[in-house]
Amino acid sequence: MRRQSFYPAKSYPDPLRRIPYRDAKTAKTLIFLTNNFLLPTLTIAQLYKCRWQVELFFTWVKQHLRIQKFYGLAPQAVKTPIWIAISVYVLLAIVRKRLRLERNLYPLSQILSLPLFEKMPLLQPFSPINDSSELAPSGNQLKLFHL
Repeated sequence: MRRQSFYPAKSYPDPLRRIPYRDAKTAKTLIFLTNNFLLPTLTIAQLYKCRWQVELFFTWVKQHLRIQKFYGLAPQAVKTPIWIAISVYVLLAIVRKRLRLERNLYPLSQILSLPLFEKMPLLQPFSPINDSSELAPSGNQLKLFHL
C-alpha cells in the first residue's frame, strides 16, 4: 500500500522511490529517495555514496583552502582556483614534513603568508623567539637618559 501525504506531494509531485540500505561497516540503515526506477538498489546506494564523497571534498575545501571567489562559471574558471589552492596545501604539507614541524597546516599557512615579501631563511618564522637575545643591551647602543 502506498502512503501519500500532502506536503511531499506538493513539494515534488512526481513519484519517488524509497530505497533502504544497510551499511555493513557502520551498521546503520540509510534511506535514499530517488526518481530513478530503472537502476538496481545497490547502484543507487553506490551513487549516493560517491555523491557524499564529493560533498565531503567540497566541505574540506571550504574549511582548509582559502578560495576567495571563482572568476566565472566555466569549468576551467572553477577548477583553476581549486587546483592552485590544493597545490599550495600539498606544498605546505611537504614543507611541514621535511622540516619536521609540529604545527597544523593552517597556522603554518598563516605564518608563511605574513613575511611574503621579506627575505629571510625559511626556518626563521618557525624558530622559537629568544627574548633574551633581543633585549640584551649591546655596547654600541646609545642611552636615552643619562642616569
